[in-house]
Amino acid sequence: MRTGMLGGEVVSNDKSDLRWGVEQRLEFIEFRLFWEGHVNRIDLMDQFGVSVNQASMDLNRYIGFAPDNMVYDKSARTYVRGPGFKPQFLEPDASRYLAQLRSVADGILDREDSWIADLPPYAASPTPVRGVDPVTLRSVVGAIRRSEAIEVKYQSLSNPEPRWRWIAPHAIAFDGFRWHARAYCLSDEVFKGFLLSRMIEIRGCTESAAVPSADADWNDDVVLEIGPHPDLSPTQAKVIALDYGMDGGKAAIKVRRALLYYALRRLGLDTDPSARPPKDQQIVLLNRETLEATAP
Repeated sequence: MRTGMLGGEVVSNDKSDLRWGVEQRLEFIEFRLFWEGHVNRIDLMDQFGVSVNQASMDLNRYIGFAPDNMVYDKSARTYVRGPGFKPQFLEPDASRYLAQLRSVADGILDREDSWIADLPPYAASPTPVRGVDPVTLRSVVGAIRRSEAIEVKYQSLSNPEPRWRWIAPHAIAFDGFRWHARAYCLSDEVFKGFLLSRMIEIRGCTESAAVPSADADWNDDVVLEIGPHPDLSPTQAKVIALDYGMDGGKAAIKVRRALLYYALRRLGLDTDPSARPPKDQQIVLLNRETLEATAP
């Protein structure tokens, strides 16, 4: 372990000695270096509200950990990514970057809270807004935390009119388009999913004897093995393999059995592969027989 003096403070180069706030700022420096190619004191000051001295200290501390990761460009008056850059505090993650981009563009994350300095132009296909009432969500989350059952007025498609029922929620799930509460239905005496947007009213709560560990479909994971559509050309199949991160012509996707139906539908694997042209279907399910054999 190396130590040194910085602005009158003893600085340790042992990561285990770092406070959470300091480590977060060092991660920010590394994020900016990797994605933007540069970082300076004002970036830290704007993002975290620290002083000039603290920002300088953080930059010097980062150099202490990774001296080859950034160099000072006198003409640009900023630190730039060094040719020998190797991540020390976070693994560069495209999913994290794209999630921030989408969150900012969709208004979920405030612009000033994002670590991305210059947002590239962004657009996405529109997704219908699901009308989840915040009070309903609060009641469901509260019931999960307290292991309680709640009485909800629920509109299902199997009944023409909504009806009251007692459910004991234990988890929240997202199927790619809609939010669900995974719950034990005291009326049907079975674990199932309930769309939060179809909960019209909640009027009571009580203690619940439902045990989340008894929800086999929620606790059981299954693996979808996917591969390129067999009728694609070798070149097309290679492109699809790259799109889905396949290794050896297939990729494995783990999903809770309770969400299997939604996963198959979202991937277009809920119908016969011959129902659509190969260039539209693109992927096929390789272990369909295994999944069907283990279905409850």
